[in-house]
Amino acid sequence: MRRLLVYRDVILPASETEFMRRQYLGFSHLQPLWIGRRITEAAKSLEVLRLGGDGISGPARRVLFKETGVVPDRAALATLRPVAIHAQFGRGGAFALPIARALNIPLAVTFHGGDAHKDTHYRRFPPGVFARRLPALMAEARVFICVSDSVKARLIDRGFPVEKLVVIPIGTEIPSAPLSVRLGESLLFVGRFVEKKGLSVLIAALKRLQAEGRAPEAVIVGDGPLGDAIRAEAASLSGVRFLGWQPPEAVAVLMREAGLLVVPSLRAAGGDAEGLPSVAVEAMALGLPVLASDEAGLGGVAEAIVPARDAGAMATAIAALMADPARRMSLGEAGYARARQDFDAKVQSARLEAVLVGLVS
Repeated sequence: MRRLLVYRDVILPASETEFMRRQYLGFSHLQPLWIGRRITEAAKSLEVLRLGGDGISGPARRVLFKETGVVPDRAALATLRPVAIHAQFGRGGAFALPIARALNIPLAVTFHGGDAHKDTHYRRFPPGVFARRLPALMAEARVFICVSDSVKARLIDRGFPVEKLVVIPIGTEIPSAPLSVRLGESLLFVGRFVEKKGLSVLIAALKRLQAEGRAPEAVIVGDGPLGDAIRAEAASLSGVRFLGWQPPEAVAVLMREAGLLVVPSLRAAGGDAEGLPSVAVEAMALGLPVLASDEAGLGGVAEAIVPARDAGAMATAIAALMADPARRMSLGEAGYARARQDFDAKVQSARLEAVLVGLVS
């Protein structure tokens, strides 16, 4: 198999391990080698190379690479004879551009959501690495892969060449039939505690329901920069459990026991927004019904949809769905059908590989 370099600056944050892995499940012609500046425990199952190495000069070489594009380990990378480099996130594309130039190989970049929507990434003053290299990235990258139509539309708005944009959603592993979902009486939220995830809207909706005496139990999985603020907001709620980050197998168990996954995403103040919430796709694959905002990027094909930021509408929808198991079962079945049609990881991964192979054929 031919070598493919996969650039992720941090390999990998815990919240990314599963959806990053799934992008390469269906590869049969290219062998990924992950390269980046930081390696975490979550990357132990991957084949990785830390740019600059672990020696005493490593930190300085990585800083030089970040700021000037001088590629460490160029000779070692060249001996691997990679045929292309696939960068994760727009900023990763900016870092990978000097590597593609140094090795004379084509560059593909996947945009996941915030990297397309967040205005601060595109701010010209003071310019970060991404903003400084963006014109060259637009000109020299061969293809920009968008995880959703909304990401593609935003990149077009930002001046990316439309002929280089390809939409390939990230899929999930689909069981041959929906797994047994108990459709219990609890809500489930899974995600980072950042503004665009809309967790404050869910907390406000639960407060409304508690005041009316009909708040369901809620299980909150994840953490992040807003963790302390979110937990303070939920302090008066008696039926909320915060579990922190959980491994994928534990999240799958929670999904099988929940009654509803809530995805209250919204557009943050700085423009940050979802691309395609992988947790929603994972829930659909298991037959768990999904309640999402209209800014979650799902499209409303097989989900119950409410307006973003509207805690009242969220509360009303939660109460109605939790009181109607048949409706939830119907949503779960529709979600599973959509997951099989649009989000099969092996199919989506094979599509990605075909695009990458096309760059070197």
